[in-house]
Amino acid sequence: MIQFYKKRDFGTFISDSFNFFKLYGKNYFKNYILINGLLLILMITVVIFGYKELFSQIFGSNLGGETYYFEQYFSENSGMLITVGLLTFLLFMILMIVNYLYPVFYLKRIAQGAEKIKTDEILGDFKNNAGRIGKLCLGMIFIVTPAILFVVGFSYILIFIIIGLFLILLLYPTIFNFTTFLMYDYFNSDRGFWGSLSYALRSQFSYPNGSEKSPYWKYWGSAFVMFIIMYMITSMFTFIPMMFFYGSLLTSTPDGNFEQNPFTGAAGIVFFVFYGFSMLFSFFLSNLMYVNAGLMYYDSRTDLHQKVELAEIDTIGINE
Repeated sequence: MIQFYKKRDFGTFISDSFNFFKLYGKNYFKNYILINGLLLILMITVVIFGYKELFSQIFGSNLGGETYYFEQYFSENSGMLITVGLLTFLLFMILMIVNYLYPVFYLKRIAQGAEKIKTDEILGDFKNNAGRIGKLCLGMIFIVTPAILFVVGFSYILIFIIIGLFLILLLYPTIFNFTTFLMYDYFNSDRGFWGSLSYALRSQFSYPNGSEKSPYWKYWGSAFVMFIIMYMITSMFTFIPMMFFYGSLLTSTPDGNFEQNPFTGAAGIVFFVFYGFSMLFSFFLSNLMYVNAGLMYYDSRTDLHQKVELAEIDTIGINE
């Protein structure tokens, strides 16, 4: 059993994240698939067929001498495109809510002493917190997201004086940690949205008592390593279809058909099948980052560390 409320260093965050899945992985992903599986399949299906149609039109446009062929396609199919766009947005929002909050509710139950979580228990957590989830979504959309876009946009502007590259490397892991801390704290404390927002930001740079060394670099480094691991693994799924696609493009006999729409035939099928698997696998793999961020959050809650340790000592005394 993993002890959640305790201080960890950089290496322990990484090792304990993998240990978590060794201990709870089977139960964790069983519930994840039961709750999230249908949403993932629908989302990936919509995205794959939507991208396939879009890429087909992009590569096939303007080859017949019709300058506005691509614009004409959009005007003639505007109803379908709007419907598919709204469906994709709705599915994406629901998927993101479940994908982000599932590890929050799961880790909360494990940290409270549960050993095996049932699907109904997690669904009950979503249902019982529906109002707070709605408030969190509104806060993320109208407060957090605009602020993040402003900061990231300003950093990209600074790329012209080089310092922007360094800021971007710092920002992405920090932003990820900040947003996940916000969600963990919002559902693991009695604070409201603004209170959790403040805590999520402050906890990146200092512990509550303010007398200990800043945890920023170990949080940033742990998130950065997880990003690299996820990128390297998912890149294998995208590298294979891209090599197959460009190989077909370079070795096929020019007949005008393949060049007009290279996403048809075997090459197109392989490309989008692997693209779908890449999306699916990235969703599953992202749980490693969310669990890692959860361990960081529990590390930051030093106000609860001693209480948990005392409770464990009392339990040992009772068992004896």
